[in-house]
Amino acid sequence: MSAVIDNAAATAATPVATRRSAGKALVESLQAHGVDRVFCVPGESYLEVLDALHDAPDIHLVVAKHEGGASNMAEADGKLTGRPGICMVTRGPGATHASIGVHTAQQDSTPMILFVGQIARQHKGREAFQEVDYGSMFGTVAKWVVEITEAERVPEILARAFHVAVSGRPGPVVVSLPEDMLTEPCATPVSVAAPVQRNGIAAPTLQRIAEALSTARQPLVVVGGGNWSEEHARHLQAFAHAWQLPVAVSFRRQDALDNRDPHYVGHLSLGMNPKLRQRMLESDLILAIGTRLGDIATDGYALLDIPAPRQKLIHLHVDAGELGRVYQPAIAVQADIGMALADLAALPAPASRSWAESTRTARADHEAFSKAPALSPEFDGVDMTAVVKHLTAEMPSDVVITNGAGNYSVWAHRFHEYREPHTQLAPTCGAMGYGLPAAVAAALRDPGRPVVCFAGDGCFLMYPQELATAAEYGASFLVLLVNNGMYGTIRMHQEKHHPGRISGTRLKGPDYVALAKAFGAHAERVVRTEDFPAALARARANGGLALIELMTDPRQITPGARLAG
Repeated sequence: MSAVIDNAAATAATPVATRRSAGKALVESLQAHGVDRVFCVPGESYLEVLDALHDAPDIHLVVAKHEGGASNMAEADGKLTGRPGICMVTRGPGATHASIGVHTAQQDSTPMILFVGQIARQHKGREAFQEVDYGSMFGTVAKWVVEITEAERVPEILARAFHVAVSGRPGPVVVSLPEDMLTEPCATPVSVAAPVQRNGIAAPTLQRIAEALSTARQPLVVVGGGNWSEEHARHLQAFAHAWQLPVAVSFRRQDALDNRDPHYVGHLSLGMNPKLRQRMLESDLILAIGTRLGDIATDGYALLDIPAPRQKLIHLHVDAGELGRVYQPAIAVQADIGMALADLAALPAPASRSWAESTRTARADHEAFSKAPALSPEFDGVDMTAVVKHLTAEMPSDVVITNGAGNYSVWAHRFHEYREPHTQLAPTCGAMGYGLPAAVAAALRDPGRPVVCFAGDGCFLMYPQELATAAEYGASFLVLLVNNGMYGTIRMHQEKHHPGRISGTRLKGPDYVALAKAFGAHAERVVRTEDFPAALARARANGGLALIELMTDPRQITPGARLAG
């Protein structure tokens, strides 16, 4: 999905600029780049931009209730559209609160631009009110951090910011806006970032890949990365079917391939199938497409040897800097992943595919792992496996599932079938609180599409106030709040390393149903598994914002593990 506009067309449509404030020039640049939504928390440090947005009805300004919520919304919007998600916050505390969205965008390879108000230029270096050096603060997590010190350079720097955010491996850009600079005149015309020529796989390299696959005994395809489109999924499916290849997905990239496809064999993530883990160890060839092969997908870098894996590694990535960063591939290809997948889909398959039976076994292993495990007879509360399976059966294939971090998410990853691209919004950086703001962004981006947010009680309490944002802007979605009265993931690790010594992991929350109702949502509590289907039906019939609190057994720490006592 293109994130930029053709420069020639934009130049023809954009008149030579007259003198206007730098803040107004910034908003004109947003409009020229096709921005239709900005998430923000207002601040006096960028009043000139807010004033300019008053005269830009084509840009929907969404005012979040916390800068962390705003930045998570912008990051989720970038995931959904392939264009930079836009967030605006004020200096100092606004920037520090919003930093979580930048970190998530970096690790998730999501295009995003964070605009941060800054103190007046003449006060810099004096530790003035709310002064922060954003280059130092964001320098290791953003692709580019820039402070605009001259009003005339606003259009130039905005064009570069949009280019950097989407080029190569997409990611976040931070633009600092000194408040006095924003009121100065700017006569520079708007400039729009030009599309970069994309490239696929060169014919000789494609032939080498075909030869390597043809001679493999047990190959495994691993896919991931950001901005996975419907076209990507179609080409991947065609390639996997023609070559009879097993396809695994990296952490929280399960929507890259329809999970019902006979070639989908599971996810390489937290709570992965032990048989898939073993399969990756025993494979003689790994074809990694779009993914970075980070520590989650490789089980702490244990499944592939560093620097030279035992398995023959073929690595395709949009950013040459990611090739050989940790693992040295036998074949390394820098290419646009969409074009690379199209090339692979057109690659003639050999008549004999000796690994076909292995692919069927891998799929059978995945299907067995996706079945409900036996519950202990003394199990109390709602069975999350039954909840997720019922939800999958009842919801349409384009339902967007959002979540943050916590053991509750393992049920969604293991038992929900992701069937279309852009249906999984979850942070690969493992940030709590992401699910609710992401649901707001998804519901606003496509109001006709169902959205379900999974949130643990601890995860939900990070940004519960964003229910107010949802209510204000008419974002309709369902929150499934999994309440076990503790920070479950930390309690699990605590029990492993310090059994019986509970410290800091108990959680006392409010009356979540009353809280949701205070924001105008339909809300109810479910304490028995058999009551969930009717509760879901009522929430869907309500047609607006809804929350179902699910009371679960705190001892059931994962689908297959139980705390003692």
